Amino acid sequence: MKYKGKLKLKKAYSPHYAEKKPFFSEKEIIFRSAGKAMVFKFSSRMQVFILAVFFLIAGWSSYSYYMYNKSGRIISNKDQELVETRDAYVDLMSDFVAIQKNIDEVLTSMNDDKSKEIDKYKRQAMVVEDKIKQITSEKSWADGKTLNDKVNINEVMLQRDLAAAERDALKEQLKELEIAVQNIKKAEMEVFDKVEAIASKEIGKIKSAFAKVNSSLRRQGLYFNPLANSKKRAAQGGTFIPDSALELQDEMIIQKISSIYKSVDDLEYYREVSQYVPIGKPVWSYWVSSKFGTRSDPFNKRAATHKGIDLASRQGNKIKVMAKGKVVKTQHSNKGYGNLVVVDHGNGFTTKYAHMHKIYVKNGDYLEINDAVGEVGNTGRSTGPHLHYEILYQGRPVDPMPFMQAKIS
Repeated sequence: MKYKGKLKLKKAYSPHYAEKKPFFSEKEIIFRSAGKAMVFKFSSRMQVFILAVFFLIAGWSSYSYYMYNKSGRIISNKDQELVETRDAYVDLMSDFVAIQKNIDEVLTSMNDDKSKEIDKYKRQAMVVEDKIKQITSEKSWADGKTLNDKVNINEVMLQRDLAAAERDALKEQLKELEIAVQNIKKAEMEVFDKVEAIASKEIGKIKSAFAKVNSSLRRQGLYFNPLANSKKRAAQGGTFIPDSALELQDEMIIQKISSIYKSVDDLEYYREVSQYVPIGKPVWSYWVSSKFGTRSDPFNKRAATHKGIDLASRQGNKIKVMAKGKVVKTQHSNKGYGNLVVVDHGNGFTTKYAHMHKIYVKNGDYLEINDAVGEVGNTGRSTGPHLHYEILYQGRPVDPMPFMQAKIS
């Protein structure tokens, strides 16, 4: 066969060797699929980043594996701590229930042996506070103890999550319990404040009544001091025994309780004194027919001094004493005061009840508040049924009206 023209000879293949490229030189990855090709290029920076991520993941995995195994040993060392914490929690719950009853005990103790009850409260509160401080302190419950590893590593790994969760939950409950105890203390302080306020209010009522009484006495140049004969502050004694628990107790609660007992003692004292002061109305139903002081005599119409107050009332109505006392005189007569009873109340106070219809008492009788001494009458120098009521202080007549107007309860 002949060919037109000259046959071109192929040039022999000669491979070209390029320079050796760096390890992180730009690389390409080609993916072929369904006759199509996709090319992905990776720059040097991208390759360095991927390699760094790989080493980071590998390092983190190794660290996590190490910590995973180490946590098993930590859990086993903490097992003893968990057991002791559980026991402490149970004990603290028991003490917590006991301290909740403390308010009622303190209030009840006001009429009982105060010194014993307050000491009992101090000891209870001290135990609770010590346990709370021990549980919530930074020191571990297991410090200074030799722990025995009684659980192998496989058992610890199986129980680790449960034990850790239970321990965390228990510690949270302990924190909540501590807060609850603080709230109980706050509630106690509020109750103590109310008790102290009630005592102070009652004392205020009695002092107000005494002030009313003194308004009558001052007109005669007299004054009644309810604390003049008080010996309660001097009536103390006993062996000195320092109370070490006071250093560990809540100082605010101790001071508040002491303040409450002082207020209650003062209230009891004022109440005791008030029982011997004739405060109140000796007749339930009456109208004032003649006041204390200067008046026109009902018989001769001349100016005269009236040493008491006349309380007109129905004959037979009961006459009652408004304070404790002793009957020092009874008189049956149709002249002057008529049928008369005189009661000595102590502290300088004396009362007289005149023109009585009947007398219920005799000399030497001891009377309580609201005891009846007799009935309203019309005996002696009288124009109609009434009670002539006198109050004397240190032997001098004073106006009974402020005494009748004063109120304690």
